[in-house]
Amino acid sequence: MSSVARITTITARSEKSFEDAVHVGIDRANSTLRGVSGAWVKEQKVAIEGGKVTAYQVTMEVTFVLDD
Repeated sequence: MSSVARITTITARSEKSFEDAVHVGIDRANSTLRGVSGAWVKEQKVAIEGGKVTAYQVTMEVTFVLDD
């Protein structure tokens, strides 16, 4: 059986951690897309205010399998 996949880029943000930002992004992708099969974290960034990290952001490429 063959399948065709597609990749979409998403950005997610968390005030807790990079790991939490990944979970936020994947949870959102799963609520919108069917057949999510993997993700590649391309980029990580932090927001800084007053010399302290205030938010964590990830940019991911999410792979999902297209329906037949």
